[in-house]
Amino acid sequence: MVKRKNPFRILIFFITLLAIFSLLVLGFINYLKSPLDKDGEIRAFVVQKGESVSSIAERLESEKFIKSSLVFKFVYKNMGNPLVDAGDFKLSSSMGVEEIITNLSKGPIDRWVTLIEGWRVEEMAEELSKKLGIAKDEFIKISKEGYMFPDTYLFNPDATAATIASTMRGNFDKKYTGELQSKIKLKGLTLEQGVILASIVEREGRSDKVRTEVAGILLKRFKMGMKLDADATVQYAMGYDSKTKKWWRTIIQADYKFNSPYNTYLNNGLPPTPICNPSLSSLNALANADLNTPYLFYFHNSKGESYYGKTLEEHNDNVAKYR
Repeated sequence: MVKRKNPFRILIFFITLLAIFSLLVLGFINYLKSPLDKDGEIRAFVVQKGESVSSIAERLESEKFIKSSLVFKFVYKNMGNPLVDAGDFKLSSSMGVEEIITNLSKGPIDRWVTLIEGWRVEEMAEELSKKLGIAKDEFIKISKEGYMFPDTYLFNPDATAATIASTMRGNFDKKYTGELQSKIKLKGLTLEQGVILASIVEREGRSDKVRTEVAGILLKRFKMGMKLDADATVQYAMGYDSKTKKWWRTIIQADYKFNSPYNTYLNNGLPPTPICNPSLSSLNALANADLNTPYLFYFHNSKGESYYGKTLEEHNDNVAKYR
């Protein structure tokens, strides 16, 4: 007589196998969650602006902070997908995955601050105050308009206004290279005049192509002794508009008579100082400006389209047609 297999014993067997397998998997996951190196030193890890969790996990693995990016993402999800801000963190391979995620979610040691090209120092001061608690008046007092290079910076929250201003000026000095300076001198400008004119180009043009064309026109007018007639200089002169809460107000006809040495509708030549902090694009535009441009006038309509005129009559026609 054939002995029948006991289905209960078979079930117990498979349950035991499943339990053993689960324990092995759990043990392996715990191993991958554990510190990669118990003697690991504290090192810097920078999370970039807009960086995804997958990218962070992959870099943590490639930079030898963790054993597995897949396990990092698994644990991160189980911890409720905590927010990770961009910035500079101090991590170590002696930390387990949960500890690393906890440190990342506490917030960075250093913080990213983006300072926009074309901003004046007061606008930069507002952003630095908002992101780092820097005293606005202190930053404005020690900053030099035109030389605070607009860029995305990683600053320590304890950084002083002096440290920040020095860092930004150092960045400007690196960007304003000897080659750029030589080209600007060949245009018949001093290095200071180059920065002033580049700051006007920054506010008057909104693309690399337009900046180069505007730079040629403004430089030609300057060389001819014509007034620059740049709206941005009037905006700078008039300053903050409490009604619109903007530093760069919309100009109306009466504003062109605003009495200021910065108003290039009233005064020949350049303003006394830069009117904003120009980008590398504007410095390059001036350095490569075409002195033989046939145009003396430019006009940007509300759609951002640009039109150029050789004569005042042609310019007025452009304004009438394309406003």
